[in-house]
Amino acid sequence: MRAVLFEWRGTSFHPYPVMNFIGIVIGVMAGTFEAPSRSLDADVVNVVLLLLLLPALLGARLLFVATHWELYRHEPIRILRRADGGASLFGGLAFAFLFSLPLLGVLRVGIGAFWDVASITILIGLAFTKVGCFLNGCCAGRLSRGWLAIVSRNERGILGRRAPAQLLESAVAVVILLGAFAFWNQMPFDGAIFLAALGSYCVARFSLERARESSDTVGKVNTNRVIAAALVAISTASFMVFWSQS
Repeated sequence: MRAVLFEWRGTSFHPYPVMNFIGIVIGVMAGTFEAPSRSLDADVVNVVLLLLLLPALLGARLLFVATHWELYRHEPIRILRRADGGASLFGGLAFAFLFSLPLLGVLRVGIGAFWDVASITILIGLAFTKVGCFLNGCCAGRLSRGWLAIVSRNERGILGRRAPAQLLESAVAVVILLGAFAFWNQMPFDGAIFLAALGSYCVARFSLERARESSDTVGKVNTNRVIAAALVAISTASFMVFWSQS
């Protein structure tokens, strides 16, 4: 049975899509507000952020489905059931980044400057969405007797004392967001905030995988850990190269 956040006029609102929507709205507003600080036109940035929502949501869903295919192969209609939750940030980020390149080129918007701003949108969206995951039960933490463990349920509705994996990831997003604002005007080049935020999140995500009840895998390979490790290497190397050239 799916969790219900609230009901209004006979319609049930589920926590994952509600928190995801709130995160997107606030995130896009915040990113648009910060655009002028990177010498970007706020209206243009707002349009680009909105246009990238579709590929981001599509990529996030597709990677999740690909790594949980056993859940969907016998009931493919569930792929379209958004209230169940289930999305991969890495898939959404990859699709959004690739789609942004030609779009930003046509609009003559700097890639680094835009993705600094987009980092704010992503981190806010992540912070809210992971709370939705917690309320929904998806991405549940493993059973634990640790002092951080709290009573919560997984996606099957099974209650237990669990590591609050989703809330920890939400907290990581908030900490990185605060760091981004703290160093917003002190970074050596456009795109530095994005690369630093990406690397920081991936380091945390690599560690937090062990707090989850189950992980996204292909065979015996933890895909999230592999992707996180690769992105740490890429973001760090890119940061050093661009810094040396700035």
